[in-house]
Amino acid sequence: MPRIAGQIDVAKNEAILDAAVAVLTERGVTASMEEIARRAGVSKQTVYNHYGTKAELVRAMCARRVGEITAPLAAAGALEQPAEALAEFARVLLRVLLSPSYATLLRTAMANVQALPEVARTMYEAGPRASRRRLAEFLAAETAAGRLACADPLEAADFFAGMVVSSRQTAYLLGVSGGLDEASLDRIAREAAARFLRAYAPDERGA
Repeated sequence: MPRIAGQIDVAKNEAILDAAVAVLTERGVTASMEEIARRAGVSKQTVYNHYGTKAELVRAMCARRVGEITAPLAAAGALEQPAEALAEFARVLLRVLLSPSYATLLRTAMANVQALPEVARTMYEAGPRASRRRLAEFLAAETAAGRLACADPLEAADFFAGMVVSSRQTAYLLGVSGGLDEASLDRIAREAAARFLRAYAPDERGA
């Protein structure tokens, strides 16, 4: 069956993103698009046809990761069970941020920020900033439903993420900490969600 013009080959697209993650983690953000294409088993032109620039490829990588991190917020029943949704968001967030591959990628991006500022900027905008916005949308919906009282959902999203991440990512990036076991990760996630919900509980005294 002929391919429709402009239609994205999902399998090939995933192969390119998987290759990009592997190559950029191993070689750093200065790795060539040619190397990524070889790892994906496609031509360099195919990579450029899909993404155009390395920054756009990084954007797609980050968007896929953000989708994984924020999936608990979009799951069925998440809005009705904010404690569980926020705790699961926190678990996934910590697993990603304290993973060797993400830490290595972030270190190389920071080391090359002057040479490739657009890549570093894209990693921030399509990564942490995008995940905070999705969390803010969830908190805004909870506020509209009367289960939370977040006057500024984006600020509240930053507060929650900051409480979860704390200094843990910095310690991991510097090699001071080896990360968290599952029991510790679960405890932190549940405690952060519980404290956040108490802090932003609706004030019913005026009801």
